Amino acid sequence: MSNSEVRYPMVELDLKKFRNNIDQAVFRCGKLGIGLAGVIKGFTGIPEGAKQFAEAGCDYIASSRLEQIQGCIDYGIKASYMLIRVPMLSEIEEAVRITDISLNSEVEVLKALNKEALKQGKVHKVVIMIDLGDLREGFWDKKEFLDAALMVENECDGLYLAGVGTNLGCYGSILATPEKMNELIADAEMVEKAIGRTLDIISGGATTSFPMVLNNTMPKRINNLRMGEGIILAKDLKDLLGLDMSFMYQDAFTLKAQIIELKDKPSYPVGQLSFDAFGNIGTYEDRGIRKRALLGMGKVDIAYPDMIYPRDKGIEVIGSSSDHLILDVEDAEREFKVGDIVEFDLCYATNVFVTNSPNVRIVCK
Repeated sequence: MSNSEVRYPMVELDLKKFRNNIDQAVFRCGKLGIGLAGVIKGFTGIPEGAKQFAEAGCDYIASSRLEQIQGCIDYGIKASYMLIRVPMLSEIEEAVRITDISLNSEVEVLKALNKEALKQGKVHKVVIMIDLGDLREGFWDKKEFLDAALMVENECDGLYLAGVGTNLGCYGSILATPEKMNELIADAEMVEKAIGRTLDIISGGATTSFPMVLNNTMPKRINNLRMGEGIILAKDLKDLLGLDMSFMYQDAFTLKAQIIELKDKPSYPVGQLSFDAFGNIGTYEDRGIRKRALLGMGKVDIAYPDMIYPRDKGIEVIGSSSDHLILDVEDAEREFKVGDIVEFDLCYATNVFVTNSPNVRIVCK
């Protein structure tokens, strides 16, 4: 490919590294009898990446966004698909048509799913969610939780009660612990006693529950996790929780951006400080005249400029506007020129945004 055909910014996905991460998660969970739903929303459902989940033996390909699931289907990926956000009433028809199973916590939605499944001549599987303190989706009242499960089991011919689940650590920052998992198991067993059969799925959460797999503290009846970040980058588990993730690559995704300006400039703005483009007043350190590089990428693409990490030593990300990323390259170990490419590692938050930007080219290798 000639230089004129290359467009930046770019995210490069190394499929071999990515597949290693999936295989490692499938293997470690499988040893404990835990199946995986491979969550693709963290990389905006890039089909080449999603295909790796299916080929690695994940039970489901999962997303909160139906358009990502449709994209996988259009790409020809044969898999069972899980919708991991409670479907909006406006998307019930599509949810039943293209997914096999969904997470649910509203009786009105369950009734709508049942009606649509009957209309389409299908049986749609559901997992009833219970809120164990993270205060995102899920029934809070245990009687309402049980009543919903009984309604699905006994009154909804278009639905199949596949199991129960919970979510931890996504909104309320609640740690996923063996105690929380045992509470979920107790709730599942309450349902099982009421319906007179064993549930297929007890879904113990997402990447935040994976540490219990690694340290072998996951209670035995948990048999499903919905994992995205821990596979995609494995970075937050290492950086935030201090886990040894050396068996997974943290650089399966690489962000590349091009220098569009390179100049010596003051490090402190000159003039009366006011608001920036996003309504904030910045804080700046006066370090004198420094060499600064502007890259053709900004908050519109990455959202969090302080959460991308230059691979070149001596580079500092000092800020961003909508369309420009500003680097201090005074102490960089290599000499830069206009047109040079700077590579960055990503965390989950920035990977979500940058892969979702129409201005960022995706390349799989």
